[in-house]
Amino acid sequence: MANIPTDLLIIGGSDAGISAALRARELNKDIQITIVLADEFPNLSICGIPYAVSKEVSAWQNLAHRTVKDLEAYQIDFYMNTWATAINPTAHTVTATRGEEAITFAYQHLMVGTGAVPKELPLTGVGDGIHVLHTMGDFFDIEAQLVQHQPKRAAVIGAGYVGIEMAEALTHRDVAVSLFQRGSEVLSTIDADLATPINDALTQNGVQVFTNATVTEIAQTPTGYRLIGGATDETFDFVLVVVGVRPNSTLLEEAGAAVTTNHAVIVNDRMQTNLPDIYAAGDLVQTKHRLLGDTYLPLGTTAHKQGRVAGANIVGRQTHFAGILGSQVLRAFDVIAARTGLLPTEATQAGYTPITTTAVVDDHKGYYPGAEKITIRITADRQTHRLLGAQLVGKYGSEVAKRADIFATAIYNDMTVEAFSDLDLTYSPVVGAPWDAVQAAIQQLEAQLDA
Repeated sequence: MANIPTDLLIIGGSDAGISAALRARELNKDIQITIVLADEFPNLSICGIPYAVSKEVSAWQNLAHRTVKDLEAYQIDFYMNTWATAINPTAHTVTATRGEEAITFAYQHLMVGTGAVPKELPLTGVGDGIHVLHTMGDFFDIEAQLVQHQPKRAAVIGAGYVGIEMAEALTHRDVAVSLFQRGSEVLSTIDADLATPINDALTQNGVQVFTNATVTEIAQTPTGYRLIGGATDETFDFVLVVVGVRPNSTLLEEAGAAVTTNHAVIVNDRMQTNLPDIYAAGDLVQTKHRLLGDTYLPLGTTAHKQGRVAGANIVGRQTHFAGILGSQVLRAFDVIAARTGLLPTEATQAGYTPITTTAVVDDHKGYYPGAEKITIRITADRQTHRLLGAQLVGKYGSEVAKRADIFATAIYNDMTVEAFSDLDLTYSPVVGAPWDAVQAAIQQLEAQLDA
């Protein structure tokens, strides 16, 4: 059995783990950093996998934020294809296996960034054509299926961000796609009426969308897989199940870490667990929402930030995680949908007194060719006029995401409706207006408050 001492041991080589390592190295040139990861693909963009499937990204290697060679230049030791099996907080050790080899790591500080794992549907039925998508291994399985078997009909179960992105990706690979959603509309993280343009973009590009379809069983038939409860008798030769994730927290939980009812690891704003010298960050932890308090919302952007905070604190730089707003964006063919902060229903549930407006505005001056409409829904608190949330839907190229970021910045800084209207934003007729689209929308809400 090998015994490996190290100052900082990191379990997990994705967003949180790599961010922690890089920040620790920035602040301390001498600390010994060791990363243990279950595969051999550190610092790859898992969020980019649908675009590797679609071939918009020509080679999967291009998904690397940094290559292994780049990372090793930071004097980080990697143990790849290595499974951490147990943490002993008292002894400050982690046991692991690499093939037939048993390894014990002795650490001064431990950072766990094991992420999340796909939720499993209570389905019966298994087969080579049924896939999930969360790791590079999943990508390779999907790619092999597409190349070797050339499926003609695919079912995607789950119409959230990944499901919609993969429906588009498979369409680009000349696969006929049916998309199944348990709820009444695709992309349930925005208001149902604002999701309609996403639905329309899917159907206009050949994707069959089935809503209110609760798949209970995948049955294997001579002609392919049939989805029981899927609202169609059609059979498929490729099935992708993407119905969300759950925290991959078993390793920490078995070591005695405090967790929530859904098994997310509880950390403070320095990313410390209740175990001595053990930190956690990313998709396995409960996170702080600036408007809601503690919640579970796994996002890549959050994992990067939390990992950076953990890395700083490990080497003695007092740093606090400021919290999130749940800012998210999706492209479905030529339509972009983005949100930040709270939906009107969420604001009510959180105890605010919301007021909401919906404006349809041009992305730039109408006299300059190519102007496109953006639908902007803004929610504020009626009593304090504080901004609480925004949802935007428009055409690809109309700067929907960056305009959502303006709202995210304002909400992060507790701005009011009136203060937002005063923002000094850029203007040229080819990209905007003297009152940008976001300010035209906010002034509609301001008028409602003044009425």
